[in-house]
Amino acid sequence: MPSIATHTAEKTAEKIAENMSPATTASTATAMPGIESLSVDDVAAVKTSIGPSEGDTTAASPAPYYFENGLRRVAPYHFTYKTWCKERWRGRELLDVFESEFRDRPSAHYKNAIETGQICVDGNVVSPNHILKNGTLVSHTIHRHEPPVSGAPIGILHEDDDMIVINKPSGIPVHPAGRYSLNSVTEIMRSERGPEWIAYPCNRLDRLTSGIMFVAKHPGSAKSLSQQIRQRSVRKEYIARVIGDFPDGEVVCNQPILSISPKLGLNRIRAAGKSARTVFKKLAYYPPLEPRVRPPPSSDVSAEMPGSIETSAEEKSRPWIHKEGYSIVRCLPVTGRTHQIRVHLQHLGHPIQNDPIYANQKVWGITLGSNDPDALENTDEDIIARLNRMGKDDVADAVAYHDEVVDLYNKKKAERMSGELCETCDTPLYTDPGEHELSLYLHSLRYEDAGGSWAYVSPLPDWALPPPGFRGPVEVGNLDELVDAVREENPELAGEQPPHCST
Repeated sequence: MPSIATHTAEKTAEKIAENMSPATTASTATAMPGIESLSVDDVAAVKTSIGPSEGDTTAASPAPYYFENGLRRVAPYHFTYKTWCKERWRGRELLDVFESEFRDRPSAHYKNAIETGQICVDGNVVSPNHILKNGTLVSHTIHRHEPPVSGAPIGILHEDDDMIVINKPSGIPVHPAGRYSLNSVTEIMRSERGPEWIAYPCNRLDRLTSGIMFVAKHPGSAKSLSQQIRQRSVRKEYIARVIGDFPDGEVVCNQPILSISPKLGLNRIRAAGKSARTVFKKLAYYPPLEPRVRPPPSSDVSAEMPGSIETSAEEKSRPWIHKEGYSIVRCLPVTGRTHQIRVHLQHLGHPIQNDPIYANQKVWGITLGSNDPDALENTDEDIIARLNRMGKDDVADAVAYHDEVVDLYNKKKAERMSGELCETCDTPLYTDPGEHELSLYLHSLRYEDAGGSWAYVSPLPDWALPPPGFRGPVEVGNLDELVDAVREENPELAGEQPPHCST
């Protein structure tokens, strides 16, 4: 595998949490299945008392993880968030800020937390209608329940004095955010390398996306790679598994993308959006094996499956069902908009096969949101309302797994409210996520310098390999054909100097 000739990078360190950042990382606490809860004091005690083992100056402190049923878990623990009053919060009531900014709990929870001192301002208990001012410190102590993540290890593709190139497993967020803190790539790596180790991620992958990531060891190397990425002199290739038989040849999508709901991370094609360009090329198409396998009448899921009489009606209401089989598609994102590849594939009528957002009939309807740049079929408000329900009272329904029986089984296992409450804090508890909720058929496959000085390619993920009974590619070629499709508009991707306008 080629190595990086000029090692680069810097902290494109995305913000650990947009609205509130942890007061302490709690990354060295020990957690085992029998432990019900860790407190902030417990964490601090462990952090100050644990040092390198005798004779080993690089020993990492105990990891706060245990593994069960293929999942990495963290026992619940008490945790305090702290943040300075943000500009948009000034002059607003404390309860109003929590109601509008943090949607994971009902208003009554935040009102009680304020009145009981779990939420404080400058360390003092205040009323729910307290007016926030510039320079005040807001803190919130919670009993934190982190969702389990994939138990797969973080693969190391390359490491030197400046940079670590990792193969990130799907289902693990890069940074602490939302319900995740210790169950994040940076904190897992910290637990393995020691409490003083600091990660400087140089590129970002969504939680469900797997593949190549660069983690710099110091700000200088992070800064250099970040500059290259911004200047588009770094070429990126993703691999995706999409619904149906994707068109042949190079397909260039230039549709602009607009963020419809930053809180939900929802994006759509819009003329008023930011410019975006992606080049696609089909690597392989795998039709379904014939005949379609249907569960026998005696099976447990047969009652939930449409019978032979109802099947035709179901297919009429699900036009995408005729896009049988799936394609493995190479993706070259020229720009770097949020969810760019996923949104462009949805627009083209071939969404990622197990995408819980953009291939979800319960959210987008029977057309799955394809070719609807003016939101004539689904308003933004309708989409947001439907998406808000997913994972709470409803089960997220990605529409096109390769086998319908497996789909039904997975939907039974989907993460949702369990109906139980935590004995310590009365927080509603979620069930474990199903295996399909820890994966997205989108993988960061390749990063390379356009000038050819360095390149990294990861192996194809299992879901991109030929299925049993088929022959197909097990690796990809170079990027020449994809780059040639946009060479005129983006010469920098070909290692050429873009034309400069005279001043």
